[in-house]
Amino acid sequence: MATMDSNAPLQLVNWDLAASSAAKLAPPGPKLSAGEVRDAVANLRELADLSVEHVHRITGLEAARDLRDSELIIVDRASWAKANTQSFKVLMAPAIEHLAQTKAEQLKAANAALGGAVTGAQMGAILAFLSSKVLGQYDPFVASSRGPGGRLMLVAPNIVSVERELNVEPADFRLWVCLHEQTHRVQFAAAPWLKDHMLEHISKLTVGLADKAETLAERLTNALKSLPTRSQNGKEQDDDGVPPSDGGILSLLQEPEDKARLSHLTAVMSLLEGHANVVMDAVDSSIVPTVKTIRRRFNARGKTRGPVEKFIRRLLGLDAKMRQYSDGARFVRAVVDAVGMEGFNRVWEQAENLPTEKEIHAPREWITRMGL
Repeated sequence: MATMDSNAPLQLVNWDLAASSAAKLAPPGPKLSAGEVRDAVANLRELADLSVEHVHRITGLEAARDLRDSELIIVDRASWAKANTQSFKVLMAPAIEHLAQTKAEQLKAANAALGGAVTGAQMGAILAFLSSKVLGQYDPFVASSRGPGGRLMLVAPNIVSVERELNVEPADFRLWVCLHEQTHRVQFAAAPWLKDHMLEHISKLTVGLADKAETLAERLTNALKSLPTRSQNGKEQDDDGVPPSDGGILSLLQEPEDKARLSHLTAVMSLLEGHANVVMDAVDSSIVPTVKTIRRRFNARGKTRGPVEKFIRRLLGLDAKMRQYSDGARFVRAVVDAVGMEGFNRVWEQAENLPTEKEIHAPREWITRMGL
C-alpha cells in the first residue's frame, strides 16, 4: 500500500486523473481524415482572425485592435478538458488554502482517505460530458503563453459536429461562432480589471462553501431530492407539479451571503454572454450570408435533447446558463437602443459600473444609475 508524503501539497482533486478520465470518457467526435482536420483547424484560425475586425466595428471597443496578451488555440475534446482542469485548479486554490489554514486536520484526513482519486474521477466524468458540448471558451484565469491575458479555445470537433448536424454552410457557421468567442476575448482586454474582480468574488464564494463543508453532504442530498421528476405527459416537474427553476445543484447549496455573491457573478456572466450574443447576431447576410438559417436551426437544437442529457444539464445548471445568454442579450439591446453603444460601453470602465442581477432584468435602472 502506497504511503503518503506528509510534506506533499494537499490535493482534494487529482487534476491529472480528472484530465485523463475526461479524455477516456469523452464521446468520439466526427470522423475526419488527417487532411480534413488540418483544413478545419486552418479555416477556424483564419475566420477567428477575421472576426476580430467585425467585433471592433460592432462594439466600438478599441481593445479589439491589440490582443497580444492573450492567445487563440484550436483544441480537441481531451485538450479542452485538460485546459479546464488547470482553470478549476486556479479557481479552487483559495478554498484549499483556506481549509489548510483553518481545518488542516480534517483536510489531511480527507486527502489521506481519498487521495483526490474519487473527486478526480467525478470531475473527469463532468468534463467528459461538457467536452462534447462546448464550441468555444475564453478562459481568462490561466495566463496564455503570450502574456497575462487568457486563452481562447475553439473546440474543432464540436464545431464540425454541430455544423453537420444543422446542415449549414461550414464557413458561415464557423465565423458566427468565432464572433461570439472573440467578443469574450475583447471584453477582458477592454476591462483588464475584470479578471481579478471575478477571481475575488469566486474565491469568496468557494471559501464560504468550504467553511460549511460539514453540512455539504446533507445539502447535496437535499438538492438531489429536489431535482425534477417526469410527469405522465413527459414534461419535467417538481414533486408539487411546479416546473423547476433550472438552477442546478450549486444554486441550492448557497447560504444567504453566498447567494449575494452568486447573484453578482450571475449578473456578470449574463452581461458577458448576452453581449457576445448581441455581437454575433449583429452581422447581416453581407458578412454571414446564412445567419438567419443558422440561428433558427441552432435555437431548435435544444428541443431534440434526450432525457438523460436533459437531466445532466439540469444537474449541472446548464439550462440556467442558457438563460444568461437571453437575459443578458435583452439587457444589452435595451441599453444600446436607449443610449447607444458608446453609452453601453461604460460598463467596461470599472467594477462599479457592472449591472446587478436586478438591473439585468431592469435595464432602465442601470441607465439611471450611470446618469445616462
